[in-house]
Order: sequence, then structure tokens, then C-alpha cells
Amino acid sequence: MPSLTVENYLKAIWQISAVSDSESVTTGKLAQTLKVSPGTVTSMQKALAEAGLATYRPYEGVSLTEAGRTLALRMLRRHRLIELFLVRTLGLTWDQVHEEAEHMEHAVSDFLIDRIDDYLENPLCDPHGDPIPAANGDLRTNGEASRPLSDVPVGSSVRLARVLHQDPDFLRYLSDADLAIGVTGLVEQANEAAGLVVLRRGERSVAMGRAAAEQLLVVLVDDVKP
Repeated sequence: MPSLTVENYLKAIWQISAVSDSESVTTGKLAQTLKVSPGTVTSMQKALAEAGLATYRPYEGVSLTEAGRTLALRMLRRHRLIELFLVRTLGLTWDQVHEEAEHMEHAVSDFLIDRIDDYLENPLCDPHGDPIPAANGDLRTNGEASRPLSDVPVGSSVRLARVLHQDPDFLRYLSDADLAIGVTGLVEQANEAAGLVVLRRGERSVAMGRAAAEQLLVVLVDDVKP
């Protein structure tokens, strides 16, 4: 059985490559994500390569083999189903579930995860909008095309589909702004020079920097009343 550390590395490699749309992940980016030294990452990359879970090229980075990808998606399935289970059954908020899922995902069995999946009626996404892999490793999606809020023209009506940056403080900021997965709004301003995006929801307008708006993936929808 792979160790907890190996599982975390594989999951991190997959997540980084999925967001960057590149199979190869640099040592520096992996070190930053896992909050460890580059030397530690290099040693683990070599170990993953020796185990047949990754391909490591010095000065280029690391990419997952088919075996590594399978294990990474297995861990993502566990993590994201546990997060959603904690939200729906225990009432935890979306900024509370990540750390709990990090601890639990390594201990539960595939049998229990499959039962949780059935209990939740085979959901497509976790509380942050991240797609939940099926038991066979397929990513279950609804086929909707999403884009960063920062790229949406003024006057567009959007629905929040996914939050990429899931730091608890950022998630609490979104909650305070009444922004959650599934809410809709109208892009009122998108000033690139000022680095500002304003989303209007009913009588309330939420202003945020473009860096924050880049972390929110939205889907264009029919007109939302201003």
C-alpha cells in the first residue's frame, strides 16, 4: 500500500497539472503547494519514478504515469466525497471541510467511499465545485463550459461553478459576500486597468480584485435581473 506521503504527492501533482493544463509539474510549484523544501520534493519525485508512479526529468519536472494517475484520482474521489458528505450531513461549512477530509481520506475503505457516493446520489461536484471522479476514474461533469470571472465581459449574467483557490480565509470572504456555488449575478464592472471586477446580485454589488476573480470559474447563463 502506498504511504500517506506518496498519496499526497500524487494528488498534488494531478491537481497542479489539471489547473495549469500541463502534464509536467515543476519542482518549485510542487514544493510551494506542499509547503516543503525543493530538496525534499526532488527526493520524492525520484522515489515516485522508481515506483513506476511518475516520470521525473531533472530541470523539467514530474508527470504521472497511468498507475500514478489512477491512484491520484482515487484519492481525489475520496477527498471530495468526504468533503461533500461533511457539508450535507454534519453541516460543516466549505471552509472547514478540507483539513478534515485530508485526515480521513487515507483511512476510509473504497467500500465506504462507494456507499457515501450512493448515499449522496452520485454527485458531480464537491462543495467547491471540483469534479468528483467516478469509481472507474472518470471525471463526472455536466458538460458546461466555465471560464474565470475575470475574463467575462461587462453585462454578462453568470453562475458560480467552481472556486479554484480554497484557502479558508478566501472561502470565508466569499461566504461573507454571499457567494456560493450555484449563485447567479451580473458582471457590473470589469476594469482591467484598475484591477477590479464588480458582480451585482440583486441589490448588492460585490467588488473584488482581478486576482480573486481569476479564482472563480463561472458559467454564462440567461439574463439575471439587476
